[in-house]
Amino acid sequence: MATLLLIIIYMAFISLGLPDSLIGVSWPLIRGEYNLGLEYGGFISLVITIGTISSSLLSGHIIARLQTGKVIILSILLTIIALIGYSVSDSFLFLVMFSIPMGFGAGSIDTALNHYVAIHYKPHHMNWLHSFWGVGATAGPIIMSYFLVDENWRRGFLAIAVVQFVFMVVLTLSLPLWHDDKSAQKESLAKHKNGHIFQVKGVIFALLIFLFYVALEVSVGVWGSSYLVLSKSLLASDAARIIALYYGGITLGRFISGLASFKFSNKILIYSGIVLVFVGSLGLILASNQTLMMSSFIILGLGLSPVFPSMIHDTPKNFGEENAQYVIGYQIAFAYIGGAIFPPILGLIYANLSINLFPYTILILAIILLISINSLLLLTKKNTKT
Repeated sequence: MATLLLIIIYMAFISLGLPDSLIGVSWPLIRGEYNLGLEYGGFISLVITIGTISSSLLSGHIIARLQTGKVIILSILLTIIALIGYSVSDSFLFLVMFSIPMGFGAGSIDTALNHYVAIHYKPHHMNWLHSFWGVGATAGPIIMSYFLVDENWRRGFLAIAVVQFVFMVVLTLSLPLWHDDKSAQKESLAKHKNGHIFQVKGVIFALLIFLFYVALEVSVGVWGSSYLVLSKSLLASDAARIIALYYGGITLGRFISGLASFKFSNKILIYSGIVLVFVGSLGLILASNQTLMMSSFIILGLGLSPVFPSMIHDTPKNFGEENAQYVIGYQIAFAYIGGAIFPPILGLIYANLSINLFPYTILILAIILLISINSLLLLTKKNTKT
């Protein structure tokens, strides 16, 4: 039964990743159909992220009351509603409206899955499971690119909704396999009613890491396709495939990180990844042809791959298991705050200055991320293997 549950959790991570990059890769065609400015894509991202932040901040309490399996099923149902809504939308207003359930669906499932795995499984499973998030995030643009060839982005959203429905059915059947410690959940719920989490040493640094990590990852996903189309004159379908390879780099990197975690600590994996992020960022600045641009996006994905799962997996060790569920919820919330703040800001910068600034802004975010990671790891050095 334990093996079957692990397989189902892998499926849930695929489901989590499927919708993540769909707006970004389809935006060049959506904005053209509705005659919208480039920056409006950032506003849709903002609406999704506000919903995600809200559900993430509440997720510790939601999970304690509903338990992990039910939270995951409810979250997938909300994303299905959103995807179907996108597929029938006939105006920008409808896209914004259906972005609300998309956001609420993303937050709690993210926290629930990450907390369950951090408590019950070893580091290699955390990395491999997040690589299956990458499978979903890679498959999403690939499926969408098939429909973008005919400029039919609505059918792309509908196709993803069908896949999500299949995942929801399987997860519903798996409910008896999920085992949460209900008594511990009740004790934890009582303890964290009054903002206790901010009194835990080092939490602020952990939140900043996730803020800037997702700011970087999401900004590449949201604006990378537009950069390739507008600055490098690629076809929208070709740009979508390159962004799919970026997510493919994250997927492959997390599989490799899982293998490496048998020998190396999470700390070493994180710093190795940051080095590759800098290589990929500089590659985007220097790239002179499509092959080099594609390679740079892949390297960026490889570099980003170990950061999120390694930091999540160390959360119980850094802050205690009794705090982990709530810290992870706040980490996810701050991650999406980064996703909410930076795509709109960068969209305004690109629209008013130049989309050519894209690779430079990615490099700046990478520098800030490194500073944040150093701050936390120095503070928790005594609790972390070197």
